[in-house]
Amino acid sequence: MNKNTPLNTGKHPDLKIEVAIIGAGTSGLYTAYRLVTDKKYKAREVQIFDMNHKLGGRLESVVMPGMNFWGELGGMRYLTSQEIVTTLIEGYPLTEEDPAKRIPVLKDRMTPVAFPMGDPSKLLMYLRKDRCKQDAWNVAQDEGKKLATRYYLNDDDDGFSSDQLFNKIIYEVLMADPWVAETYKDKIIKGDGIYDYSFKLTSEDWDVIKPRLVYNFPNSPYDQRKVNDLGFWNLIKDQISQEGYEFVANAGGYYSNTINWNSAEAFPYMVGDFSAGTIYKTIEEGYDSIAYAVANSYMDHEGACIWSENKLLTFTKEHSLTNTHKYQLTFLNLKTNTTWNVYANTLILAMPRKSLELLDQNNFFFNTNENSVLNTNIRSVIMEPAFKILMGFEYPWWKELQIDSGHSITDLPMRQCYYFGTDPETNNSMLLGSYGDMETETFWKALTDDQLLFEVRAAKSASLKELHQLDDVQATKLMVDELMTQLRELHGPDLTIPEPYVTYFKDWTDEPFGAGYHAWKAGYSVEKVMQYMRKPVADERIHIIGEAYSDQQGWVEGAFCEAEKMLQEHFGMDRPIWLSPTYYMGW
Repeated sequence: MNKNTPLNTGKHPDLKIEVAIIGAGTSGLYTAYRLVTDKKYKAREVQIFDMNHKLGGRLESVVMPGMNFWGELGGMRYLTSQEIVTTLIEGYPLTEEDPAKRIPVLKDRMTPVAFPMGDPSKLLMYLRKDRCKQDAWNVAQDEGKKLATRYYLNDDDDGFSSDQLFNKIIYEVLMADPWVAETYKDKIIKGDGIYDYSFKLTSEDWDVIKPRLVYNFPNSPYDQRKVNDLGFWNLIKDQISQEGYEFVANAGGYYSNTINWNSAEAFPYMVGDFSAGTIYKTIEEGYDSIAYAVANSYMDHEGACIWSENKLLTFTKEHSLTNTHKYQLTFLNLKTNTTWNVYANTLILAMPRKSLELLDQNNFFFNTNENSVLNTNIRSVIMEPAFKILMGFEYPWWKELQIDSGHSITDLPMRQCYYFGTDPETNNSMLLGSYGDMETETFWKALTDDQLLFEVRAAKSASLKELHQLDDVQATKLMVDELMTQLRELHGPDLTIPEPYVTYFKDWTDEPFGAGYHAWKAGYSVEKVMQYMRKPVADERIHIIGEAYSDQQGWVEGAFCEAEKMLQEHFGMDRPIWLSPTYYMGW
């Protein structure tokens, strides 16, 4: 797997091309790869520009000194049901009869491996200063009991785990709509036990349900409102009380899942990603390998170029240099701090919301007076903060609790920690302190701004010289001290947790990203916005793609699907032969 993709940090003043792709994240790279491998354009006619010095956008895999495996600072896994990302990584079946034999799509080989979620009978849940194992609810239910917690739940919600309670809420709301209850009665299932709810709804089913679903509860202030117009917090509180909301928000491990985002979008997200039976995988060579593999398949073509450390400032149609190219793009070359122009006929903005807002908002495309609909639709998503910190330890202290992988969950501001792995030769081990959801952002932000950084120290196979090369990505000492305090509280007083020897900190709220991932606001027609963003202005050849305006927000697959739909709708491209004709990519 080659991650030494050649990047051009220079400039080529007055470069003339057909398609300028802004953003070397997964959607931009995928678009370039598809356009040139399907021979829609020659590679020299399709160029990628990015202000970063690396590829992959919000994917970033790193190896820490003293360990020979990859840790993840950004996206870190995929679902096997996500067909584009799975096929690019694993190849596609030679025949339906023999799905194990697969034909590679990309030149670079990646090694798919299970993303272990750990053993819930060992992993911890620490809520309101009460510590238990994550399977404690199921253990109690198997014994015919209700697990006592420190939450004052409604009588008919008592004893449910957070996952079960989410399923119950979604079941109740779906079945309260007579049309949904009748149309999908075979796919919305109440099992024999009081805790058993399951859903066999496909993505297509959900896309029919989401715009139509009505909240049908006569004693509620939201009665007869479209679920699409309700915030998820509003709906959860209405269903199971504010105390119930506190429980599912805390025990779920992600405040971002329960913020006031679009309820209709939240439903399939919660039952699809956070339900039992979901199969996660990752890439042994680091999850950002998917970005480099796609980039390398594009770069294999003569004339291909990825211009890194070049920041788009603005673009205009009012230029006199050429009659053959519609748009003049002005870039700032970050190495020389000088500007240069590129001329293109099509512009693809493969960028999240914040990056779009950092472009010149007074140009013909973004100007509110000229195009207020675009302005409104850009703001149709919530920017979700994400801070991540990888911590290197000299031994896997969590194994004293028989924990080998997965994540523990708490209502402390750290929210959760992933036990990432251990180097078999050195015993050095990695933990991911994953935090910075909406509610805890300000807690950690106050600590990230401190001046004093964590001081690395030598460990087995990790020299000080090697470690000091990571000085500029260390978390602050204050943040590490606070995080260690919370780790010790989460794991309990009987476990001795040593200090780390190195950290690696990433704040995805920094520009140009502005967020780790995105969520749809309530009240927007997601179907219309998604289709609109792929070509916002009818007579302009300008397209917006990426995870932010997809129906799989927070996933690489969302970025791929938006790029693929744009290519088919607006470039007249055929579905690739490696993608199953029945795979549904959403609106």
